[in-house]
Amino acid sequence: MKEKRKTERLKEFNEITTTVISGEKNFYNYSEDISVSGAKIRGNIPLPVDTLLKIDFILKNLQQKITALGKVKWIKIIIENKYYEAGVEFVNTPLEVIKKLEDHILWKQKCISLNPFGLPFWNSEN
Repeated sequence: MKEKRKTERLKEFNEITTTVISGEKNFYNYSEDISVSGAKIRGNIPLPVDTLLKIDFILKNLQQKITALGKVKWIKIIIENKYYEAGVEFVNTPLEVIKKLEDHILWKQKCISLNPFGLPFWNSEN
């Protein structure tokens, strides 16, 4: 299958809060992966393709919330009436938000490359 993503994704599970631009809130609670161009999110209701969302990301180790606007590009039913995934492409997102996402992704990728198995660092003084 040909890869359609514009940028590489960071496989990282983060808490999020979503708001449909028309006003509904908090039905998608997690992002499963993220890039500077979009994210895969998880929630409990199906969203129509082209739904506009405001997404507040609480990225691990960043100590701040990042808000992006996105458009639903695809939806996948995982468990009927209980669990859904949606692919979201970021739209009209300020450059400073894109830069923060890019910095976070590059930092996490560097950490993973230095410690690919996620093992705790051993200190000879212990």
